[in-house]
Order: sequence, then structure tokens, then C-alpha cells
Amino acid sequence: MTSISSDRDPAHRLEAEIRGDLRQGDLEAARDGLRELSPAKAGRLLGRTEPSGLAVVFRLLEKNAAVEVFAALEPRQQSQLINGLQDEDVQDMFGQLQASGQARLLDEVPAEVAQRLLGTLGHAQREAAGRVLGYPPGSVGRRMGPVLVELRPGMTAGEALRALRESGVPRRRQRRLVSLPVVGPGHRLLGMVELTVLASAAEGAAVADLMGTALETVGTTEDDEVSARRLLDEDLLALPVLDEGARIVGVLTLADATRILAEEETEDAARSGGSEPLSQPYLSTSVRSLVRSRMVWLLVLAVGATLTVQVLEVFEATLEQMVVLSVFVPLLIGTGGNTGNQAATTVTRALALGDVRPGDTLRVVRREFAVGLSLGALLGTLGLVVAGLVYAWSIGIVIGLTLMTICTLAASVGSLMPIIARRIGVDPAVFSNPFISTVVDALGLIVYFLIARAVLGL
Repeated sequence: MTSISSDRDPAHRLEAEIRGDLRQGDLEAARDGLRELSPAKAGRLLGRTEPSGLAVVFRLLEKNAAVEVFAALEPRQQSQLINGLQDEDVQDMFGQLQASGQARLLDEVPAEVAQRLLGTLGHAQREAAGRVLGYPPGSVGRRMGPVLVELRPGMTAGEALRALRESGVPRRRQRRLVSLPVVGPGHRLLGMVELTVLASAAEGAAVADLMGTALETVGTTEDDEVSARRLLDEDLLALPVLDEGARIVGVLTLADATRILAEEETEDAARSGGSEPLSQPYLSTSVRSLVRSRMVWLLVLAVGATLTVQVLEVFEATLEQMVVLSVFVPLLIGTGGNTGNQAATTVTRALALGDVRPGDTLRVVRREFAVGLSLGALLGTLGLVVAGLVYAWSIGIVIGLTLMTICTLAASVGSLMPIIARRIGVDPAVFSNPFISTVVDALGLIVYFLIARAVLGL
């Protein structure tokens, strides 16, 4: 497998040239370079731009490209851009967003700015954005796309395709037309027809006969991550979103689901590492925001780490009698923390994928207990031999028994905490690596000194 360095990538090389032009103040050359980038690449360039220069680069984009780039940005970046653009520019960009994108941006900006933006919309757009804002954060209603085209069951394939061509759907939204809803009176959903099936059918074929046999739907208030995983698990192109009256109000597409899951995985990765997720690309995030995303967690974990200090104080007399025991403290708490984190990461991922449910608690703990015991037996045997040869066999027995016990305990605790988090309605990633390390460190030291006292007679 060969790798291509970034300096050989034409897009990277062009991006570097644009940045050089901007540093030198040559805006004309920078504008020419941006015109050679696709909207997706231009969006990535903005994601690597400092907040202070965001509006400058954005103003150099052509209008059509700017609309696409703005729609693809994270809400926090959109909010930053609003502060640097003229009101007429903002109104134009905001009006081009679909209702879910407008709702996410309105959540991000100050209340007075949100009211001003809503006032720029027409009646129909304002109603659509208002409906989305009425759904709870984290629900699929906030992330669904609009119903762009509705078909009737009495249509033929030819009539449906003609209605699609005459619908006037903007080109940038046409990729959402992967699966079209068939509705009856009152917008009640009857079924879905894939566009490929419609296009390949005979012109006189009835739309009602082209609908899929199994109709999967989701409610507006259901969790967006759960809905996204369901779409992927069922191998669907789109998932219709229904209100309480079984009327279709939106569609969740494969692109929507992919974006939701990417955001959720980013959030889980950040929290498992002891920080809050960034709401925009790293290089366009201010240093102040980076500090804020990490500081609270560091304070919480520092307080939790006092448990380890308290345990060491309790067993201070034991350490004074056998100073060599202190040599193994980093090894033991490190091994316990790593074992617990492995179990927690595995179970958290299984919960997210739906492979494990809260009702499987006992099965999961039994499996991880067995895994931890097996790992502990292997590591404990190694520790017994090495410590016994270097120090004394009594010390080797202490280290071997402690490693076996800590690994078993850490794997069990690590598997249990994400499930408990899910049961009480907390993100399992919050209870992942940092908290588990703190708990396992304290428990591991208690086990270590108790075993040492028993074996060495201290």
C-alpha cells in the first residue's frame, strides 16, 4: 500500500498557495485559487482557517459556491461567520439552508440574532423552521430534511418522473431525492419508492405497484443517533419521519445518518479522553474554546484522583515497612486502568451499535470477568516470575496475585459502568476512560496493600 504525501496532493498544494496569497495580502490571487477548489474542498479550507480570518476567506468565494460551503459548515462556524458578514449576505445564506440547518444555527447564535434571522424568512420557511425548533434537541425531528417531492398512488411512473422534473428542486438538494414518499389524503404516508426503481420502470407502471414491501418509519421525537443506526442496519436509502398523526413531515437520508454518526463518534472519542467535543474543526477553534473544553474535566478528574492519595495515606505504614512495594504502584494502577478502559471502550461501542442492551448486564459482566481473569492469570504469572527473580519470591507472589485480581476487577467494573450510564440516561462515553481509571486506581491500590499485608504478614 503506497501513501501520497500532502505536498504531492494538488489540492493541498493549492491550499498552501492560497494561504500564502492571503498572508501576502494578494486577495485577487487567493480568489482565483479558491475558484479552482470544489465547494467540499473550500469547506475544508475554511475548517483549517483561524476564526479571525474566516469571513475574509468566505467573502472571496463565488456566490453559488459560498451557499454550498455555508450549508456544509458546523453551526458554530456559521455563527462566527455571521459576525463578520453584512446583514444581506447573512439573510441570503440563512434562507438557503433547509429547516433543520436553520434550527441548528438558531440554537447557536444569541437570542436577538436568532429573532433577526427568523424575521428574514418568508411565512412558509418560518413555519418550517419553527416546527423543527419545536422538537427536542437530539431528536430526529431536528436533523431530518424536508419532503421535496410527494407522489400519489394513482400516478404512473411517467407522470411521477414528469412531476419530479417540474418540481423545481434546487440542484444542491437533488441528491436527497434517493427515495420518494407516496402519500394519501392528509399527507399520510403509504409507502416509499426508490428513484432508481421509478426511473427503470415502464412509463405506464403504477406508482402504487413500485412501492417497497416493507415500510420503515421513525417518529419525530426519537433519538437521532438511534434513528441513524436503524437506517444503516436496515440498509435503507432514506427513513421517513412521521408526526403523531402518521403524517410525513421529513426524511432522514443516508447522508444525514452518516453525518449524525460521525458527530456522535467524535463526541464519544472526546469524552472518553476527558474533554468536551469541539463543535467545529480544530484549527478554526479558538484557544479559549480549547481550554474551556478541557478545563472542567481536568478539575473533576483531579478531584477524583484524590481517592488514590487517600488510599496511599491509609496504607502509609505498610509502605514504610516494605518500601519496595512502592516500586510496583505505577505498574499495577497502569495495568488496571488500561484493562478497565479496554472493557469500557468495547462495551460502549457495543451499546452504540445495539449489539448490547441494558438487559444484557449480567451476560456482559460474566464475559468480561472471564476475560479479565484470563488476562490477569497471564500477566500475573509473568509478574510473579520477574518480581520473584529480581526481588524475592514473596514479592513475586504479591505482584502475581495483585495483577490477576486487578485485571479481573477492572474488566468487570469497566464493562458495568457504561451500562449503568445508559440505564440512568447518561452518555456512556462520560463514564469511560477517565472515570474508570480513577475508580480502578483506588480499588487496585486497596487490593494491592491488602494482599501484601496477608502474604508478607505486615
